[in-house]
Amino acid sequence: MNRRTLLALAALLPLPAVAQSVSAQDKADIARIERYLLTLRTLRGRFLQIAPNGDTSEGAAWLQRPGRMRFEYDPPTPFLLVAGYGGVMFHDRKLQQTSTFPLSQTPLGILLSDQPKLSGDITVEGIDRQPGMVQITLFRTGHQGDGSLMLTFAETPLQLRQWSVLDAQRLETRVSLFNITLGETFDQKLFDITDPRTQPGGAPGR
Repeated sequence: MNRRTLLALAALLPLPAVAQSVSAQDKADIARIERYLLTLRTLRGRFLQIAPNGDTSEGAAWLQRPGRMRFEYDPPTPFLLVAGYGGVMFHDRKLQQTSTFPLSQTPLGILLSDQPKLSGDITVEGIDRQPGMVQITLFRTGHQGDGSLMLTFAETPLQLRQWSVLDAQRLETRVSLFNITLGETFDQKLFDITDPRTQPGGAPGR
């Protein structure tokens, strides 16, 4: 597997940090984010990914909770990422190489879980509030050394706009979402992790 493939996978591989004390405002925001994730059923849009070395790539994204996501990278980036049925498939069309791994071992497992709960198996490291947005940083309880995941939400109304993965080597991969449409119905073939040739169901406009 080449370096570009590894950099793309960095955004999705399993999630160092010591959780800080949680204030009343933090608890309220955590509860609000949990409610948002619970009510988020489908999302379609465009994404911009920035790799640790500064390389950028764009594409179309489909998300369906629980458990399904598709990232279709624009040429010349030859990647396809599909999450569905408890697994994740990463396909390099140029090299004709496909990797699969459990969804539960990736940050996507937090976003796509049927009952999102930011406690127990997930530890909230901290919450940062800035005008118009709120950021929450998470890691898998007992696995701080694997890295952390930061979710960024636009305020009023609350809407997921970005996530960043900081891996064990302190390398960050950032994914931003834009041109977002909610509440659509998708062809379930989009989330077939057994066939990397699965065709997209109509990419959102750029």
